[in-house]
Amino acid sequence: MTRTVFILNGPNLNLLGRREPATYGAETLDDIAGRCRRRADALGLEVDFRQTNAEGTLVDWIHEAGDKAFAAILNAGAYTHTSVAIHDAIRAVALPVIEVHLSNIHNRESFRHVSYIAPVARGIICGLGPVGYELALEALAGQQDNRATD
Repeated sequence: MTRTVFILNGPNLNLLGRREPATYGAETLDDIAGRCRRRADALGLEVDFRQTNAEGTLVDWIHEAGDKAFAAILNAGAYTHTSVAIHDAIRAVALPVIEVHLSNIHNRESFRHVSYIAPVARGIICGLGPVGYELALEALAGQQDNRATD
């Protein structure tokens, strides 16, 4: 049975590589997707990598992941700090989720210090750039579909 991890990316991440490279780095989202696919293959995982600027689409994808994936990696972008809807969607599907951020949200503006995702996430990786996605895949690779263990 294939173990699929949904990797979901939120607003403005489609602009990586040209958006504030001092903060987010020079790699594009396609570069990060390639890293994730290579790492997942080495770990025996399959990834479904997506990006949207729409909050409702992220909610729909979390619902879909609840049916089709054993876990998810979520970089909700700015929705991390504002979206009760995304928080509720994760809670509703009881899917193991690792929250990922390219930058360290805790050494940026104070409004970025609060995450609505964190209370329902299995873990958080921030500030390590694109390698954070790969570390999240490694963390998930050794886990079974253990949604009810938290």
